[in-house]
Amino acid sequence: MFPGASTADESNPGADADYVVVGAPLDVSTSFQPGTRFGPGELRTYAATFEDYHHRTGTHFSALSVTDYGDVRAWNDVPAYLEYLNGVVTDISWNDATPLLVGGEHTVTVAAVRALNPDVFVALDAHLDLRAALDGDPLSHSTVTRHALDVADEAIVVGARAGSEEEWERAADSDVTVIEPSAVADWTPAFGDADVYLSVDIDAADPGYAPGTGTPEPFGMSPRELRAAVRAVAPHAVGFDVVEVNDRDDGQAPTLGAKLLREFVHTHHADG
Repeated sequence: MFPGASTADESNPGADADYVVVGAPLDVSTSFQPGTRFGPGELRTYAATFEDYHHRTGTHFSALSVTDYGDVRAWNDVPAYLEYLNGVVTDISWNDATPLLVGGEHTVTVAAVRALNPDVFVALDAHLDLRAALDGDPLSHSTVTRHALDVADEAIVVGARAGSEEEWERAADSDVTVIEPSAVADWTPAFGDADVYLSVDIDAADPGYAPGTGTPEPFGMSPRELRAAVRAVAPHAVGFDVVEVNDRDDGQAPTLGAKLLREFVHTHHADG
């Protein structure tokens, strides 16, 4: 159970709730350091240390109608798993609640984006994730932004600093915006009335802050920069996830991921 949340109704997720945490421990395509299957449990564990009160918004997390659906047990048939996860997120959305997906590898984001059909996909991510496939796998964790663009009109990748030559060429198209780490502090998004989906790949953070991730990439964002980006996007978001956390550090990555999830909820509730 995510600390401060209550148990969700598994037969009707999102009923009598404003936010629903869903664990998605998929760990199939991680290409360097596996372990994302442990991400949902790690976030729940390290969130136990946080104060319930949020000073900036004056809200208590436990009073914000957050429920925890538990984990959607993963299996190796990724298309089938994403279809099932899509159904869970769709049920939450139909109940007018906001899904909070906790991965798991980044591929789980595809299910949520397909379910919610946002206008804009925003990813805080070290990588462009615009590959058509990785090692022949079209549903690899490195293809997420490309799949999101099958649904969304626009993708914004914040903190990106790595990608193949083909990915950077694709990122030059008009439907993709890349905010490199050096420009994050000056980024002021303007979404208007657009529905936005916000995905936080924990490797957007510099690995000095969050080493527990599958493909760490130096020269990344600081925790304060990540928090500022989450605060900027949250009021416009119809869904949120934090992904790519594994169990290969001393709690730095899950602590940061859990704090960003909490920051999203407080900001979405207060400013949305």
